[in-house]
Amino acid sequence: MNRAASRSPWAAWACHRLGAVALACTGLAAQAAEAPLLHTVQAPHYGDTLFHFYQDHHFTALTSLMVSQHFQRLSPHADEAEILRGGLLLTYGLHREAGEIFARLIAQGAAPAVRDRAWYFLAKIRYERGNLGEAADALSRIQGPLPGQLEEERLLLSGQVSLALGDPARAAVELRALLARPPSVIEPPKTAGVAPKRSVFSRIGSWLLDAVTFNFARDPEQRFSTAPAYARFNLGVALIRSGDIAGGKALLDEIGSASMPDDELRALRDQANVALGFTALSQDDPEGAAQALERVRLKGAHSNKALLGFGWAAAAQKKPERALVPWSELLQREASDPAVLEARLAVPYALAEVGALGQALSGYQAAIAAYAQENTALDESIAAIRGGKLVAGLVERNPDESMGWFRALTALPEMPHTGHLVPVLAQHEFQESFKNYRDLLFLTGNLGDWQEKLGVYGDMLATRRAGFTERLPQVRSKAAELRVDVLQGQRDKLAAEFGTALAAADGQAFAGAAEREQLARLADVNALLAAQADPARRDPSLGDADLAQLAERARRLQGALAWQLAEQLPERRWAAEKALADTDSGLADARVRDARLAAAQKDEPARFERFAARLAELGQRIRALQPRVAALTAEQQKALQETAVAALQIQKERLVGYTAQAQYAVAQLYDRATQRKEGERAKP
Repeated sequence: MNRAASRSPWAAWACHRLGAVALACTGLAAQAAEAPLLHTVQAPHYGDTLFHFYQDHHFTALTSLMVSQHFQRLSPHADEAEILRGGLLLTYGLHREAGEIFARLIAQGAAPAVRDRAWYFLAKIRYERGNLGEAADALSRIQGPLPGQLEEERLLLSGQVSLALGDPARAAVELRALLARPPSVIEPPKTAGVAPKRSVFSRIGSWLLDAVTFNFARDPEQRFSTAPAYARFNLGVALIRSGDIAGGKALLDEIGSASMPDDELRALRDQANVALGFTALSQDDPEGAAQALERVRLKGAHSNKALLGFGWAAAAQKKPERALVPWSELLQREASDPAVLEARLAVPYALAEVGALGQALSGYQAAIAAYAQENTALDESIAAIRGGKLVAGLVERNPDESMGWFRALTALPEMPHTGHLVPVLAQHEFQESFKNYRDLLFLTGNLGDWQEKLGVYGDMLATRRAGFTERLPQVRSKAAELRVDVLQGQRDKLAAEFGTALAAADGQAFAGAAEREQLARLADVNALLAAQADPARRDPSLGDADLAQLAERARRLQGALAWQLAEQLPERRWAAEKALADTDSGLADARVRDARLAAAQKDEPARFERFAARLAELGQRIRALQPRVAALTAEQQKALQETAVAALQIQKERLVGYTAQAQYAVAQLYDRATQRKEGERAKP
């Protein structure tokens, strides 16, 4: 496995290719802009962690990494492993713990580039989680420019943080610095094996003059062209907020009239035109507002706002009949949209302006009825949300077995009025709360899995314990039969004989079975020949010549056999020495086994008890954690539901205001009608 390791790109922010262990962990895969340096992962346990990480099993990667760190298995990758752990902790929102890791690495003498990148990514995650003050603090700790595209993104992030903190003047300075930079000439990195991740967090904001949040997790090939557009938009907003209205409008107009290559940038163009149009309306410039709002697409995320604003621009130009066109179009759209709700008031207002008082009265009455109906629908949605239907449906329709970071909600649950979910799900607070809820569900399942595993481990331990108890008597019996001391005595006797034979250079001592048989037969022959010397025992059929011939043959055979044994003595001596060494090794192994058996009889039961105690302790911890996680899950679900309900309550309050305005307008129309009748009666 070749990945960025040792102290190269990892120590300089854990990689560009391993691409950002902290980058990819935090949903920022493919952030690197420099050519990757490949190094061999030398620690197998570190490679195992990286395997799980690249499979997007971040929880498994984190736990295995921490276990390996506990047992000190990651040398020589200790520093990059800490950076990886910090990045993984960031994915779970553990900013304090991750910050402590970065601070410790800095304190240990990390290079300035490592320190600055650590603070940048920490600032970015804090910003996306809404911790603006902490994000600004992290950005202030960056002492030098970041390499390549990261510096552009740092300036853009600084501008967005300043805007969010209500400091448009500072944001303008930072965004101007970004736009003054020459275009990056660094090739976008290849992301082999690392799929780019997209954040679902957008936080576009309200209709008018809100900064937009650049999607740092977008594909690297597209990031290079979109970042300047986002910077220009936010700079325009910052300039308008800081008082330079002309400069801000010029930048927004530049974006609003540009040709955009993709849907994301076309949506940004629409938002620029909406912001430009409402800014013009606030400056009593209806012509300029109409010109900007006309450029917004009829089908898009901002079309309803543009139609509403275009109508108000026409009304400001004293052209109520022209305002009726976009407002009437709005009435055909989603009834719960804020722009549509406002259009229900705007249409009868325009009718009244053109003198169609009867139609205006009907329009206001229809608006009051629609608001009452929408209020009832909101009550039904609130009841469904508080009944758990929203949360359960989102979890069921958007399954996710992982934990940490944001996951896109691709399917909406069955609700009484699905249209009410749009403003709810668009809230960063809801997205963050839902992520925390899913994390708690993951932990619930994880604890349940471990409870089952502990049961399996308990069964395994019981099986091992039963097997040990069953086999111990058999092993003891065999050990008793195998008397090492007796075998050692036999070995020593053989060794003594071997030494005597070597000292006498006695080849016969190393004779084999066949040769020993031959020697025995020759000894018998020599005994028979010796017996022939006794006349009483001599065989009468053998003459002296025969005896002499037999004696010569026996002598020659004995000499040949002695010569053969003497010639093979070195080889047989080596074989005997080897056999003696093997015997010593076997006896040593037997002694070790005896010692291990004795130790096992003493230690193994205690070891079983330690395992059993460990399993019992873990089981107790899991049982203690389960109700806590269950309580937190219920609490988080309630908080999540209340977040959604709060968003719908705001819509209900808006309806109250609209209803009051409609009722007041109806009363005015009745007054006008009454005054007209009284005037007609007063005429002679």
